[in-house]
Amino acid sequence: MKTTRSIVLAVTLVFAWATAGFAAHSVETCAKRIESFNYLVDYSGSMMMKYKPLGQTKMAIAKTVINRINEMVPGLDYQGGLYTFAPYNEIVAQGPWDRAAIAEGVSRLQENLEVFGRFTPMGNGIQAHDPVIKNMIPRAAVILVTDGASNRGVNPVDEVKAVYASNPNVCFHVISLADTEEGQRTIAEIAALNSCTVVADGFELFQSDAAVDKFVGDVFCQELVVIEEDVVVLRGVNFAFDSSALNDTAQGILDEAARVINQHPDMNVRLLGWTDSIGTDAYNKALSQRRANAVKAYLVDHGVNPSRIIAEGMGKSFRYDNATEEGRYMNRRVELVFSN
Repeated sequence: MKTTRSIVLAVTLVFAWATAGFAAHSVETCAKRIESFNYLVDYSGSMMMKYKPLGQTKMAIAKTVINRINEMVPGLDYQGGLYTFAPYNEIVAQGPWDRAAIAEGVSRLQENLEVFGRFTPMGNGIQAHDPVIKNMIPRAAVILVTDGASNRGVNPVDEVKAVYASNPNVCFHVISLADTEEGQRTIAEIAALNSCTVVADGFELFQSDAAVDKFVGDVFCQELVVIEEDVVVLRGVNFAFDSSALNDTAQGILDEAARVINQHPDMNVRLLGWTDSIGTDAYNKALSQRRANAVKAYLVDHGVNPSRIIAEGMGKSFRYDNATEEGRYMNRRVELVFSN
């Protein structure tokens, strides 16, 4: 089954974080989690202070970290940009992401500016960035690079909360260069606003290839998981209780699945729909069939020949723990099985 195995690997994101090394992920190993992103970089006086354990200013460390991430972002058609706050400036405008343009923009950031008298209105910077966020392609990420200091202007936590209220398809992630309890607390409060948030230690990203690799995977790529040799679970193609509707996250994953399936016209696909254990066997059998049918319909709408797809409702799943909400959610899924 070498052909089948190669297909499974082509549509799964199974990063071996401990052994992957510092190499950019290819389109074959990353299904896009996001469509657009911006770096929003703290450019205040506190970022110009030296972080003694590494012997460099926090701004110099931030520049290195952004460059390391930029080198590892998969070569997909993201939208991207680079902005600063304190003061707020556009360095690279939001638009088609270009690795070289981001690197050139980072090179223009200074790392040894005056410390004193340059305060940190983080909340005002987020507020100023809101018009850009509103124009980002949904499934958007704002990567906040900061030490968490905020000593002027509006509350940054309140501003992030306001952005979420008006832009439900954006997520804030944080590269933390916090070296004070106050800064750590502010970052923790921002992270607590949305479960989508990824927080990474900037000092670790500065030193660790594996940490950069993991951050890129967590922010930029969907996690698709192989359960058995020829069975692929599309993590994120999960269903609400008693529903067969595909949400935006599921649709984004299936867009990539359709692309890969169409690249391998010699392979056929079985879609196995599953439910959690709540309800009768008969009802769940029918519900699982509706879920498999929904995935098939979406793939067909996106160019996959329906003759290549068989949708099967399997009924109740016990692969994950039905005693927990998370386990029941994971059981409400569709698997792909590839065959010649």
